[in-house]
Amino acid sequence: MVQAVTDSNYKTETDTGVTLTDFWATWCGPCRMQSPVIEKLAESRDDVKFVKMDVDANPETPKSFGIMAIPTLVIKKDGKVVEKLVGYQTKDQLDATLNKYTA
Repeated sequence: MVQAVTDSNYKTETDTGVTLTDFWATWCGPCRMQSPVIEKLAESRDDVKFVKMDVDANPETPKSFGIMAIPTLVIKKDGKVVEKLVGYQTKDQLDATLNKYTA
């Protein structure tokens, strides 16, 4: 399951373990393509917490990461950003990237 987060609870929700945050917006075509891929990945991985943030409703967090394009996926391990991916990613690409931080 992919949990929606906000500026106010983002830090708390992504401070422990490996997390993947999908920064998206309703008007973004590539974001609408990315979303089902992340949902599918979330079903098959218990070792990663998946969250998503609407950049229009929550501008502070994306600004703090310097996000200029969406979709942007931010992977954190124990609260530290370990990878930032911009643009559409396939399930296999995401799986391989996450494996670097969960093994």
